[in-house]
Amino acid sequence: MLSFNQLEFSLAPPVPAKAPGRDPALESIARALLLAHGATALAAQIHVEWTLRLRSAAGHAEYGKARILLNGRLCAHGDEEIDRTLRHELAHLLAQARAGRRRIAPHGAEWRRACADLGIAGEARCHSLPFPIRRQKRRYLYACPHCRRDFARTRRLRRASACLACCRAHNRGRYDQRFKLQLVRR
Repeated sequence: MLSFNQLEFSLAPPVPAKAPGRDPALESIARALLLAHGATALAAQIHVEWTLRLRSAAGHAEYGKARILLNGRLCAHGDEEIDRTLRHELAHLLAQARAGRRRIAPHGAEWRRACADLGIAGEARCHSLPFPIRRQKRRYLYACPHCRRDFARTRRLRRASACLACCRAHNRGRYDQRFKLQLVRR
């Protein structure tokens, strides 16, 4: 029988998280993809950065700054996942650049079209990577005085809010003071 010390492990050492900062190699890839689809102004401004601030998200796109933030822990999942996430976030920027000043849904038809153009047709809205998720305790409990439905909240409501189901059923979806949520427990 083999002891634990005699066993050989072929597992690769864990890949450390990428250090925060800009990534010129990914920026050049993003720039080439944007230029191929006619987004020259966006291509001139694009920045791709690694960050450790993202917790459960694989990436984040900021259109106003023409910036893509990638989770540093993404490196542990391989180059293929990094490329897919880069294209996913780039699709957000490309879709908004095409729409101009018009507001679009974050994962709407324009984004799906941009995903198809960038080579990731059928892209899912969310990733399935095993990133740790931090759940915050919901300290506040509100209730609808009409239907008695409970609403657990992390933060205290700052303005008057009403039960949407009751407002839809009894006031054509408009706010009604009768259905204002009441604080039950702190």
